[in-house]
Amino acid sequence: MKNIKIIIITGLSGSGKSVALTALEDAGFYCVDNMPVKLLPKFLEMPVEADDRIKGLGFVMDLREKGFLGDFPEVYDNLVKQGHRLEILYLEADESVILRRYSQTRRHHPLGQDSTLPEKIRMEIERMRPIRDIADRIIDSSTYSVHDLKAIIIKLVKDMADPAMIRINILSFGFKHGTPLEADLLMDVRFLTNPFFVDHLKPLDGRNESIKQFVLQSDTTRRFLEKFYDLIDFLLPLYEKEGKAYLTIAIGCTGGKHRSVVVADSVYNHVNRPGRLVGLTHRDVDIT
Repeated sequence: MKNIKIIIITGLSGSGKSVALTALEDAGFYCVDNMPVKLLPKFLEMPVEADDRIKGLGFVMDLREKGFLGDFPEVYDNLVKQGHRLEILYLEADESVILRRYSQTRRHHPLGQDSTLPEKIRMEIERMRPIRDIADRIIDSSTYSVHDLKAIIIKLVKDMADPAMIRINILSFGFKHGTPLEADLLMDVRFLTNPFFVDHLKPLDGRNESIKQFVLQSDTTRRFLEKFYDLIDFLLPLYEKEGKAYLTIAIGCTGGKHRSVVVADSVYNHVNRPGRLVGLTHRDVDIT
């Protein structure tokens, strides 16, 4: 179940955790309220991810469970180390707002009957501070209605969802035939030695093995490709996170027949990994 999104909702009593859980359920999450911390690892061993309808898992965990504060840090750290995708969503609200909500619902505070409600609220704030400090997101629900909070949680889930798979196109071209308008990243490789000026290579193009060897055997080409690969590897996850649907990496030389074709093929081979959508186009290679 390591590939499924897990959101742990926690925070102050009366801050809207039940509303947040309902919002997650509406967003397609499988949700459990008042989940005992020590049962979470066992629950995650169940084959829930086999159901494509489930977008993720949502659990409310808080001080209603007596062992929550003592057990949570160790269980959380172990699950993260195991590779689970956990996110802690911490809800809070002003003391006056929580007091008003308790008066409306007439529910009992989980810290018992030994002190006044304001004292319990302040005590809970202090006890929950270590959990708040490691939370991924904190929402103050003081000014939100039930409908506002649900809308915020649903939008939050959408923002946290994995972006759609980016479609990458590697494009070779010749500058003398025009720069491609669709290019997102454009690399000019006219600094590489040109096979065009070698008589027996001039009639060939970059798809030919002789041209590939000529371009790739150069120390300059090898050093350039290492640095260019590093740049691409750095940028791709950022484009994916930003939600970019299409990315065109354009490689240009003078005519689009030799150097750009070889480099584009090399970039394609580097980028084209399992789970990616990658295309390759040699725009000008057959232009005479």
